[in-house]
Amino acid sequence: RHGQAGLLSGGQQQMLVIGRALMTNPRLVAIDEPSLGLAPNINDQVYERLIALRAQRQLTLLIVEQSSARAMMVGGRMILMRGGQIVLDGDARTLGNGEAIQAAYFGYEDN
Repeated sequence: RHGQAGLLSGGQQQMLVIGRALMTNPRLVAIDEPSLGLAPNINDQVYERLIALRAQRQLTLLIVEQSSARAMMVGGRMILMRGGQIVLDGDARTLGNGEAIQAAYFGYEDN
């Protein structure tokens, strides 16, 4: 609590960033790559906290994330962009097993 932020672990630093963002009681929080460089168990903790915060505070979370599985954990609307263009836009729960995400991400066309 009284140490320097630079001495915290990656997960602790990520939680600190989120905590600082919440200090002003925003309605929207933008988070860039919350899982980047973190161990899987720490990723789970960060995302569990994001899910809880979203529900408790009725927050809108704008998450930029390479892991579609992680992004889908939070729920809500999911937009996939490739080359600056929206290639998929829908409810995270209805995007299902990720086939639509893979097709959109890799540019597969329906035959």
